Amino acid sequence: MAQPTPRYRWVLPEPADLTPEFRDAGRARGLSDRVLALIAARGHRDGDALASLFDPPESGLHDPRLLPGAAAFAARIEHAGARGERVLVVGDFDADGLTGLAIMVRTLRALGIDASPYVPSRQDEGHGLSLAAVDRARREGRAVIVTVDCGIASVAEVEAAIRSGIDVLISDHHRIPAVLPRALSIVDPHLAGSRYPHPDLAGSGVAFKLAQLLLADQPTGHDTALALADLAAIGSVADLVPVVGENRAIVRLGLERLRAGPRPSLAALLRHAGMPAERVDPEAIAFSLAPRLNALGRVGHAAAAASLLLTDDADEAERLAAELEAANLVRRELTASAVAEAEGRLADAPEAPITILAGDWPVGVIGLVAGRLAERTGRPAVVFSRSSEPWRGSGRSAAGFDLAAAFAACGDLFERHGGHPAAAGCSLRSDRYAELRERLLLAATGLPDPDPRPALRIDLLAGADDVDHVLFRELAALDRSGEPPPLLGISGLRVARIRAAAGGHLQLVLRKGKEVLDGICFGRSEDLVGVIAEGQELDLVARLTSRSFGGFETLQLEVRDVAPAGHLAGASAATGTVGRALARAVA
Repeated sequence: MAQPTPRYRWVLPEPADLTPEFRDAGRARGLSDRVLALIAARGHRDGDALASLFDPPESGLHDPRLLPGAAAFAARIEHAGARGERVLVVGDFDADGLTGLAIMVRTLRALGIDASPYVPSRQDEGHGLSLAAVDRARREGRAVIVTVDCGIASVAEVEAAIRSGIDVLISDHHRIPAVLPRALSIVDPHLAGSRYPHPDLAGSGVAFKLAQLLLADQPTGHDTALALADLAAIGSVADLVPVVGENRAIVRLGLERLRAGPRPSLAALLRHAGMPAERVDPEAIAFSLAPRLNALGRVGHAAAAASLLLTDDADEAERLAAELEAANLVRRELTASAVAEAEGRLADAPEAPITILAGDWPVGVIGLVAGRLAERTGRPAVVFSRSSEPWRGSGRSAAGFDLAAAFAACGDLFERHGGHPAAAGCSLRSDRYAELRERLLLAATGLPDPDPRPALRIDLLAGADDVDHVLFRELAALDRSGEPPPLLGISGLRVARIRAAAGGHLQLVLRKGKEVLDGICFGRSEDLVGVIAEGQELDLVARLTSRSFGGFETLQLEVRDVAPAGHLAGASAATGTVGRALARAVA
């Protein structure tokens, strides 16, 4: 009988001793020992960590007045409101920049200020404040430009605004460059000398904090600002900032609002994604909402995405959400074609510590191609589009390689660059590509040999008999924590039925003793049909969910990976966790 080969590298949870104090703090919050073991395995091992996960999230927000540049920012906005000045808000074309833009525009409009959104073209302008945006502000007579999720490196563009008599207020969260723009105010928690307790905010997170600051003295300003947490949560999850500290508080506040009753724009997006609002979690944001918000900026212009986030009209929201859905389908096709071509070229290339490719691919998908290559090779990847001069590049990291630092070290070669350790972008003249390639290869020399299989982190080990409604209800306590949905490593399930379903999915009926569980493997029919057979015993990694039909609730496993029976036990033995981990997981 053929045996399935795991697509992922299964990473087992580290056994953790639960102290009496930790158990007591957990039980006071209604948490079972299994959930506490799961939380501890994720590194949350004291009462303060439990408080950030389960106590009211608003208590995790910091004073926005501590942000560097906040006082000057607020004073200039107050001045604009008093004098009836008009403001141009410049965002970015990704989900973080779009949600941050919407937060800022909504905040300024709540203050009675004429605020207009501006989203740059990915193809023509790229990231950051552009000269085209400055020209737009000048033509429209706007006295102030506010940037969101960009601007920290826009030295020349800020100078152009100053020459036009326009004040620039920068809000950003990216790496601080050697030379800062001469903006009237720069709000970035990474600035030297910053006293802000949580520097790792997303661009939308910085915008949310400024909303709290600007609305604080308004009669309903406190609630108005907190109501924008749904947008900040989407931007934060989409931008992959660590969901810890204040970011966790923002995500938890946002999830509460999304589940309780999403605004018309987000309700329309959720309908197109087939996602019930009450089931929204960080995974749904990452894989359902964020790609749709990103899609237009990748295949066209993202202005309609900004319009969607700024409308409160349900009919307009539905029309714009349909436009984003159509763009997302095009984005998928373009990405699949580009990835196939890039992988074909890699097959004939010698192995290198970093993947560097240039091709005639759309600018909007090169970041996705880089991400796919990094995931599949276990090496960092930088992909360039040759569709215009200068070339545009996008990189995604792997193996702990700091892409932003590597780009900074090659800064003399770029027209412009920026980003984070995990993801960075640049503009590069084509005649400098060969030298950049040599320098990046040298910088990546010495990275550990990769396992090309992506890691799949298991949160809890369980035998088949332990997968029941009791476990499901216990794990449901995590819904309010802002934590990603847990993945279970389950042993002892036997295949009762297998069927290929539409869309490349695979449906399973899995037997545990005399009972059965439904399972669904998304996108896995091609590699698993003919490999898995009825009667075969499997180990698998899955998310435990439920579905209702006819008034009855049934459990379902969303299967992420499968392996022959015994794979989990072998992995446990190899890491020294056999017995201990299983016992603690199901105790």
